[in-house]
Amino acid sequence: MKRNREKSGLTLIEILVVLAIIALMTGVLIPAVSMVKKAAKDVKQRAQFGTIDLALTTFKGDYGDYPPSVWPVGSDYCGAQKLAEALVGWDMLGFRSDSVWRSDGCDASGTVLLYDPADPPTAREGPYLEGDTTSAFKVGDLFSAAAIASGGLAADTYVLCDVYGGTKVSLPGGKTANAGSPLLYYKADTSGAAIAISDVYKVNDDDALVLIKDTEDGPGITHPLGDPAGGYANFYDYIRDPKITAKAWPYRPSSYILISAGADGIYGTDDDIRNFGD
Repeated sequence: MKRNREKSGLTLIEILVVLAIIALMTGVLIPAVSMVKKAAKDVKQRAQFGTIDLALTTFKGDYGDYPPSVWPVGSDYCGAQKLAEALVGWDMLGFRSDSVWRSDGCDASGTVLLYDPADPPTAREGPYLEGDTTSAFKVGDLFSAAAIASGGLAADTYVLCDVYGGTKVSLPGGKTANAGSPLLYYKADTSGAAIAISDVYKVNDDDALVLIKDTEDGPGITHPLGDPAGGYANFYDYIRDPKITAKAWPYRPSSYILISAGADGIYGTDDDIRNFGD
């Protein structure tokens, strides 16, 4: 007598159905995972800003004011570089109270190196940031020589970077680090002469750094904060406090603003993380 064989395994149609379900679930899960990762990075970035805020408060307590951000025409040392010097030192060994904010670490004459690595610890303050919270990298390690030349900033100087990564930086001992985009820093002019939004914050304090990033990213990417149209209308609209309707007036007019380019690495887009606004 013949026996009916029991069918085993999956038919081709069943396999295709399973694969379709897996593909559908993957299509749903991957964007969700990406969103969770981005949200976690955003939280980490805000935490970095909180640490910098505390460091700057301490710096102001020691010296009576926040670090300057002014970028004189023709200078190779912008606001972001001065922020790094204040919080970690020109050479990452702490801040010299007699600094004159030069890219070469020298005195006003340019002949005496103030930041001597042989300094005793008592000659320095800080660093006000240490360890993983520092995220300090040299401009020359972040960008190509051609891009740096477009902005004219000193390559052998530090800037603080955000947490989003994107640039592999070589470190001593054959190690590498993943560096984010430089943080932009603008100190408010609190003098009585500051009567307009463009008096309080000067776009050119970090415009050279935005130009370097724009050049490095190539023609396919445009940074709205670096657009000079309308007297840098994008920048001044970006920092404007909409709750003040009497005139155009910025957020945080008595202290400073910090800007991270966010996950997309572009200054002036919706995913930027800032220490002001929403």
